[in-house]
This record gives sequence, C-alpha cells and structure tokens, in this order.
Amino acid sequence: MSETATEPRVISALVEAPSAAARASATLHLDHPTYDRSLDCVHCGLCLPACPTYTQNGREADSPRGRIYLMKGLADGKIEPTASVVEHLDLCLDCRACETACPSGVVYHELIEETRAQLDRDRQPGIVDRLVNAMFFHVFPHPRRLKLAVAPVRLMQKIGLWRVLTQGPWRRLLPAQLEKMQQMLPTEGALWESTLDEIYPADAPDGVKKGTVGFFAGCVGSVMFQHVNRQTIALLQRAGCDVVVPRTQQCCGAIHHHAGRVASAEMFAKLNIDVFTPASGGTEVDWIVNNIAGCGAMLKDFAHLLRHDPKYADRAAEFNRRVRDISELLVELDMAPPTNPIEQTVTYHDACHLAHAQKVTDPPRRLLASIPGLTVIPLPESDMCCGAAGTYNLAHPKMARDLAERKIGHIQKTGVRRCVTANVGCAMQIQSEAERMGVDLEVSHPVTLLHEACFGQ
Repeated sequence: MSETATEPRVISALVEAPSAAARASATLHLDHPTYDRSLDCVHCGLCLPACPTYTQNGREADSPRGRIYLMKGLADGKIEPTASVVEHLDLCLDCRACETACPSGVVYHELIEETRAQLDRDRQPGIVDRLVNAMFFHVFPHPRRLKLAVAPVRLMQKIGLWRVLTQGPWRRLLPAQLEKMQQMLPTEGALWESTLDEIYPADAPDGVKKGTVGFFAGCVGSVMFQHVNRQTIALLQRAGCDVVVPRTQQCCGAIHHHAGRVASAEMFAKLNIDVFTPASGGTEVDWIVNNIAGCGAMLKDFAHLLRHDPKYADRAAEFNRRVRDISELLVELDMAPPTNPIEQTVTYHDACHLAHAQKVTDPPRRLLASIPGLTVIPLPESDMCCGAAGTYNLAHPKMARDLAERKIGHIQKTGVRRCVTANVGCAMQIQSEAERMGVDLEVSHPVTLLHEACFGQ
C-alpha cells in the first residue's frame, strides 16, 4: 500500500490539537528512558513487513512507527486519547517482531506497555469486558482457581456434554471473547491436575550432577499442560540437574503487565524474586527454568520492571541472569542426545516471546535436530505471530483469527500434520483454530518430542 497518498491522512486525522485543559488531562507521564524510546525511531519503515497487524490491514496507524507517532503525540500533549487512538494502540499484539527488525534498536515493548499503563487509568469496561477481565486477572494467574473453573468443563468433556453445548445453537449466545475462550480449552486433560513434587533429584546417565534448577511451572501451563511440565523436569534430571519446584511461586505477571496493570505485575515479580533468590530465604538455585515463551520473556524483564525500586533492582538483575528457557539450558548443559527414533516430519513455529523477546531461535531447532529420524520442514513466516499473544486472542478475536488462518495456511503448505511450538498460548491458538477450520493438525511442545526420543514414551 502506498504511504505517500493514503497513510499520512490516517495518522493526521487522529492528530487534532486539543484544548489546553484537555491537553493537561490527556498528557501521558512517561519516564525519561521510556519517552526516549520514541525518539530512537527514525521512521524508516523496516518494521512494517514484520508487524502482524500492519501486514493484515495495511494501516499506518496499526504499524510500529505509526503507533510510536501516536504515543509520542500523547506524551507531548499534542493529541488526545480518543477511542480511535486507543483502539490502534490496543490492537498491537506486543509481539516485539518490530524490535528484531529495527536497525535503530528501538525497545518498542517498553513504550507500548508504559503507554497502556497510563491509558488504563481512565478505562471504563462494559459488563462483558468486566467478566473477561475477571477471568484474566483473578482466575488465570491462580492455578487453584483455574483448576476449579476448568473442572466442570473437564467433567462435561468426559461425559460428552461439552460438545453438545459448544457445537449447537447455544454457542451463538456467547459473546465473541467467551466463545473463543471455550474454543481454546484443550479437549484432553485430567479432571484435576495433580501438583508437582517440590524436589526431583538428578538422574543423569553418567551420574554427574551439573547444578540445581528452580522450575517455574506457569499458571495456565500447570493446569492445561502439566504433562509438559513433568516431561521438562524429567529432561532436566536426565541432563544432571536437581529440580526444585517451590510451592510458593506466583504468576509471572505477564497478563497484568501487557494490559497496563503495572502495580500488579511488580507485585508478582517481587514475590517470585523472594521465592527463587536466597536473600530473603528463598531457594538457592543455579538457574530458573521455564518452558513457556510468554512467561520466560516476562521473567527476563523483571530487571526493567523493577529498575526504580531501591530494594529489588539489583536482585531483579541477578534473577534475570539466572533465567533460561528449557531449550537454552539443555543446549548449554550439552545433554546426552536421545536414542529413540521418531520417524515423523514436522514444522516449527517460533513463538514471538521466544524468538523476538528472548532472542532464542537456534536452541529449539538444535534439540529437534538431535532426534533420530525426525525431519523438520521450514515454516514460511515462522516468526510471524499466530494471534495468541497472551490474552490478545480473547480481547481481539477477529484479528487473532485472521492471523491464525494465515499461520495455518503456511503450515498446510509444508504438508506436515504436526506443528511444534514452545508456548502454551500458541499451542492452544493454533490447535483450536485448526480444529475450527477442519485441518488435521497436531500441535506439540518441543519438550514432548524430545522426551519421547529420550525415554521412548
């Protein structure tokens, strides 16, 4: 799409000089380092092909540089946070693909997250939004509450009632967000997932212990994908690590942070730092490991989140230095290669918060390449967002669905029937949308394939 004729009007139409009173109330109070992020952008446009929303709708205001223009205007008091402006900022997936593409090193996510935090103060959600927010902020981050919420659904799944309710005319009564929520729920799983043990001793074939891992289980992961957590622990044991799973660990805070609820995110960060670091009696560990891309990106962002806190700033930086994705640590430890062949052909989807936020792209591929018999077909646009983006697919189901269809179309072109990805959100999004589209596809975590190749099950 030409930017010279159409796109400047999209932005300029939003930039209306407000009155002095409106300017005083609308101005965002961004701290200097965050505001400087907007000054780093030279508006070169190299981020445009990497941005999922821009590539879908071609709107400059839905591109990274367009949003930076809007955010800077808000911070300078030149424009007001109108519904249109806020909509363009909310439509951002915060996938951070623009950061990978940016030659100027703009740390875009800090700018969008700080801006959302400022805008969140004046939001007045409707009834459906309040219900969805209650799930987001008061159920999802608490595994026991999530188990209680999921248990009736699991029971209906097992007796066959769930399909009747969700495939019949009743589904039309659900708002789009709630319909998407029920659609994403995995159809397999225990009625009540058992809690992980607190200690798992190393069990390396050569008997050499390499260190102690603090395992971060995740909220949704520990309820929907506990089998992947158990497989992860088994691989860590095989790699020569004692694994400690603190019962007092909390949500990473990503859901809150991405929604602009910074105070809650900071609270969760401090609680986890207290649990996983020894300064306050926490567990002494060499590494803090997780298998969920979104959680891992948030854990690695604690130092930035608490940069102004005199008590936690240094401890958060130390916490960050210990955080690893499971694929990073298994490669770092040079785990003994698996011996059981898996005669399959698969493709690999890069989760945004693993590839763009954590810059981890090679380790998962190296682990998959170590599996005898496994063939990995490259996926076109492998690092383009699938539309999951945490809770984005519930808040913006239309854009999320469009991106999922684009992703699944690329997967179909590879000819495979199994897609591998290292994030529970991506797994639920791609799997559920494939089922909706009638596409025969199985979505698995790299850990699942590696576990099968190592243990034969």
